[in-house]
Amino acid sequence: MRAPTWVGDAVMATPALRALRAAHPAAHIAVEGRPAIGDLLRGLPAIDAFLPLPGRGARGIAARAAALSRERFDWAVLLPDSARAALGPFLARVPRRAGYARDPLRRALLNDALEPPRQAGRRLPIPMVERYLRITRHLGCEDRGGSVELAVDPRVAARISELLARRGVEAKQALLVVTPGAGFGPSKLWPPAHFAKACALLHARFGLRPVLAPAPDELGLARRIAEAARGAGAFVFAVDDLPGLEALKALVQRSSLVLSNDTGPRHIAVALGRPVIVLMGPTDPRHTACNLERQRVLREDVACSPCQRKRCPIDHRCLVRLAPERVVDAAAELLATGSEPGYSTQLSTSRASTASERPIARA
Repeated sequence: MRAPTWVGDAVMATPALRALRAAHPAAHIAVEGRPAIGDLLRGLPAIDAFLPLPGRGARGIAARAAALSRERFDWAVLLPDSARAALGPFLARVPRRAGYARDPLRRALLNDALEPPRQAGRRLPIPMVERYLRITRHLGCEDRGGSVELAVDPRVAARISELLARRGVEAKQALLVVTPGAGFGPSKLWPPAHFAKACALLHARFGLRPVLAPAPDELGLARRIAEAARGAGAFVFAVDDLPGLEALKALVQRSSLVLSNDTGPRHIAVALGRPVIVLMGPTDPRHTACNLERQRVLREDVACSPCQRKRCPIDHRCLVRLAPERVVDAAAELLATGSEPGYSTQLSTSRASTASERPIARA
């Protein structure tokens, strides 16, 4: 299976992986994607191997096709819509190449093409969980629920606990994990001053200690927020302390509440059963309208949203006008359920073996 590029989309692909495994319990299922996606999905029982994508350009394409050819895969389940995602399996002559035919070039590279969901000739925004499950259903794989799942390495979780203890965080301290960045672009970023005020308010109201968990290129942003909220005991897990998505998963697992822009950590929180408040601006909420029970998605009703732009051409009103006080109200709703720091992967550990199963795997 070719995994999506974005972290959140990759999490929302886990129900499709689960369906594929249940339908073909003896198959060898490999997932291909960015190395970070390998860290994200590590430990899931639906996956037998992870294939990191080679470099870009002609050499990368040739290397990918050669690697897929050596593995002699039977199926290529292509979740991204790009022609590039389908080119390697096509060159490797994988017998069955399934995915959405977004355009004529992509269709030419597939031999098992699905029509993208459309309405009045335009792409119809549907939850990504459902979008990916339509592919596995097309392949004859019955759904095994729409809940997303991730696994946390206990050794990484122990390391995170050690690092928190060094910062003076006791084992029972309720943590607010804050992810202030967004790889999509600056249009998704809630203002730093809003984050700082929300951290202070949540600390005062619920006793949550804010821990900022930035990506490496977001460290300066996180430090500015933590400095503004230091009265709440806020601090940053710097890149040296928090390397990669495995550590982020373990930190989220330890949290009592997650505060996130509409980006990957939001979906990590959902997969690990943690309550999460989502600050949504330019993106269409219909793409992520799934598993909402422990989420509160906050938006401002402005005429220009959703615009799907990476940079706001005007005044960023969709997020500037989203007041920190709304976060407090959302937290009160979520924390009223009595959720405690914990972790649920919803993983199935049973894996039947059937000699008649034809191994399938992925490009």
